[in-house]
Amino acid sequence: MKKRVLAFAAILAFTAGGLAGCGGSKEKGSGSSDPGEIKIWVQFSDETPEGKAWSEIVDNFNDEYAGEYKAVTEYIPRSGSGGGYEDKVNAAVTTNSLPDVITLDGPNTAAYAHSGVIAPLDDYLKDADMDDVLDSIVQQGTYDGKMYAFGFSESNVGVYYNKSLFKDAGITEDQLPTLEDPWTWTEFQAICQKLTDKYKTPAIDMQMASGDEMLTYAYTPFVWSNGGDVVNDDGTKAENYFNDKKSVEALEFLQGLVKKEYTTISPIEKGFETGKYAMLLSGSWTMADLEENYQDIDYGILPYPVSDATGELVSPTGSWQLAMTKKTEKKDASAAFIKFATNTESSRIMSLGNSVLPIRNSTVELIKDDVSEGMKVLIKQNQISGHARPVVVAYPQVSRAFQQAVQDVSYFEENPDVQKVADSRAAEMQQAINTSLK
Repeated sequence: MKKRVLAFAAILAFTAGGLAGCGGSKEKGSGSSDPGEIKIWVQFSDETPEGKAWSEIVDNFNDEYAGEYKAVTEYIPRSGSGGGYEDKVNAAVTTNSLPDVITLDGPNTAAYAHSGVIAPLDDYLKDADMDDVLDSIVQQGTYDGKMYAFGFSESNVGVYYNKSLFKDAGITEDQLPTLEDPWTWTEFQAICQKLTDKYKTPAIDMQMASGDEMLTYAYTPFVWSNGGDVVNDDGTKAENYFNDKKSVEALEFLQGLVKKEYTTISPIEKGFETGKYAMLLSGSWTMADLEENYQDIDYGILPYPVSDATGELVSPTGSWQLAMTKKTEKKDASAAFIKFATNTESSRIMSLGNSVLPIRNSTVELIKDDVSEGMKVLIKQNQISGHARPVVVAYPQVSRAFQQAVQDVSYFEENPDVQKVADSRAAEMQQAINTSLK
């Protein structure tokens, strides 16, 4: 067990700098010997929209279970580099001082489970209406055939487009893709060519310059759409998967976008938001920024382009989850809270309060008249095509190798041989996986 804890600490040190961190520094919480009181650590501030929605959910739980259980939250915001929260969890793992329930990012499920930090939830979820839960939530929370973590919100990515720029370029409504009939990669490139010719600038900001988790999160769907993969189903093999022909073809597609100048590795900051680029590949969080700071941009959201070979729509998913720590002596109370915080009503509160996607189909129906058209597209795309990132113990290292592969192929003059890049990065992934499983 000690060896696994040390390995977990090394893996967790890699997790800094995820998709987004929460601001603020306020912490709340109190310990208690009350057998019905559980302590929960969360990675955000109580002053954020997420924190306010969370507080409402906790209050509702405490009202529902008054006299039986009580949930107490300690807010431990992540720093801009992704530290803070993870640092405290890491320290608590080594000192055996974790609370009853913790939050964890979706891709880290395997590391937490493999290291014995969190406990399986399956025995407690028999009355949780799991058929109502999105497949992507179950997928990201499952390791070695058991569900260890339950996502309390969801995310997705689409192609934002500037309606005025499209119209002026002669792209009509009937040329736009739908969830039922998305653009193929060839059709997408034809649109990019039209926009590039018209405006003499890249057609889309693919966020290739991000150099962080956004690359793995947003680009793995291209691999999956073409029938490729990053690792095998049980997360033990990257070689012959990431460097398989189908995965390489997806990387070649991405390289082609840079080669043909349809996108750029050095985009203008806020280029889409200021009308410089006609398209932007981004997630649901961009809607809030547009609606608050760039109200002059008339935009819509389109689905992911799909591989010509398969025509399969795949979109990225994943967000933060709740898990019961293995050390807790209050398993019934902890499980009751996790189920409550992920029920239909709690999902409604979190989705509307924090502008995130719901985790249940029943919640989708509940909020469908309360969200924007763009959010409706992402919610539906998530329902029909959402795919969680690879569930692998060495996820941070695997993700970093994936990001570096994307960066490598984007510098096409230095790295014209995509297969060679994939072979090299797959070997890196395999080495990290082998080390993590020792």
